[in-house]
Amino acid sequence: MLPLAFNLTGKRVLVLGAGRVAGSKISLLDAAGADITVITTEVLEPVPDSATLILRPYQPGDLEGFQLVISATGVGAVNDLVVAEAKARGIWLNVVDDPSRCDFYFTAVHRDGPVIVSVSTEGSAPALAQYVRDLVRSALPENLSAVARRLRSERDSMHDGGISTESISWRARIDELVAEEPTTD
Repeated sequence: MLPLAFNLTGKRVLVLGAGRVAGSKISLLDAAGADITVITTEVLEPVPDSATLILRPYQPGDLEGFQLVISATGVGAVNDLVVAEAKARGIWLNVVDDPSRCDFYFTAVHRDGPVIVSVSTEGSAPALAQYVRDLVRSALPENLSAVARRLRSERDSMHDGGISTESISWRARIDELVAEEPTTD
């Protein structure tokens, strides 16, 4: 596994199902700015107005044009078809509750502005990932969002002045900023 952070803004994502687990994935995708389509026979969790909702069962060919697919139908036979279609089309797939058939996993996320902490158990124990995320969150300074924004501004100023920031050791500056009193963002 290689943890990566993807910019999903405007990327076409298909979610099959609209139950509790699908609902949590849809919320994360919506917050990430994805262009979401939901195909489901029954809506059990709210679907954002920004998503396209199609009320019917999955049909072969539904994955066409999507870059990412989440199958949360809970129906093995449907998942078999979705897995085969995703593989044939080269589409990244997450089959909820079946890590062996996933190309990627959702992580337990803590976000503080532009600072994101993400914990994964490679799909083996989502509750453990959430537990570890909460431990990490409780150990973090309260002003990381402000620190990240200040560092972005300082780096941008240097870049604007033609100075490369690649060889700079930022640790001392980070320590300085973290030690400052937290401010409201």
